[in-house]
Amino acid sequence: MSNSSSMPQFLLLALADRRELQLLHFWLFLAISLAALLGNGLILSAVACDHHLHTPRYFFLLHLSLTDLGCICTTVPKAMHNFLWNTRTITYTGCAAQVFVYIIFLRAEFSLLTIMCYDRYVAICKPLHYGTLLGSRACAHMAAAAWAAGFLIALLHTPSTFSLPLCQGNALGQFFCEIPHILKLSCSHSGYLRELGLIVFSACLMIGCFIFIVFSYVQIFRAVLRIPSQQGRHKAFSTCLPHLVVVSLFLSTLFFSYLKPPSISSPSLDLIVSLMYSVVSPTLNPLIYSLRNQELKDAMRKLISGCFSEAINSPSSACYVPH
Repeated sequence: MSNSSSMPQFLLLALADRRELQLLHFWLFLAISLAALLGNGLILSAVACDHHLHTPRYFFLLHLSLTDLGCICTTVPKAMHNFLWNTRTITYTGCAAQVFVYIIFLRAEFSLLTIMCYDRYVAICKPLHYGTLLGSRACAHMAAAAWAAGFLIALLHTPSTFSLPLCQGNALGQFFCEIPHILKLSCSHSGYLRELGLIVFSACLMIGCFIFIVFSYVQIFRAVLRIPSQQGRHKAFSTCLPHLVVVSLFLSTLFFSYLKPPSISSPSLDLIVSLMYSVVSPTLNPLIYSLRNQELKDAMRKLISGCFSEAINSPSSACYVPH
């Protein structure tokens, strides 16, 4: 039996053995990272610069973009480093830090998705109480609660996981450090059950939020179908459907990864599922939210045109977006 504290490093999953494929994976991950940085960066800049977007809906979208950037920046750079330098290692401390930070962003993202569902519910089902229920102070408190929940969940899981003695080697079947794959290396039955209990507890909280989301959308769709004008129904659906797509993609892959029975686990399946919620979802979220959102598209267009025009007139000056 080897104690986890004496283990100097872990071995991450090698996606390919051939050098050409490793470099191909590096360029693919680089392209995905740049797309995520560009999309989420545009949302952050547009919401911050355009006063028309200073509303609760876009306030929470700004925080969601921060969590998406955090997820990408926590997992992808180390994988790219390994692809480029033909290595698989990550230090024990680096793995613990990656798990801790990633859980913060992952849990905060789910909390924000739940809050954004509440925002849509109030806006459509209780529009007269929108200013009261979602005032600036209430929004700030909800956003702070989302980040605090991520921090507390990470504080519960990380020490519990990395205090386990490991006796099944040090090879993780994943391209980044993730709790289910670390648990597979454990040789402590009681410690394994303790961390499994924490995972079930976290899952129950998420399932409760999921039930709230489902209930809210049932009420939302009932209210939307009662809107007399087709234009009004179209506008309501255009604000709700992107959020529903994001929630469905995120939750289905995350639940499957953490709660699936070991009998259906396989390296290729685990890799595909983890890529969906750790890389693909944060990259697609800006596209999904801006595709049918005319206000956000106008703000982004104004931001980009303002930057280009200012760069042409004065290349050394910073971008300025006129209101």
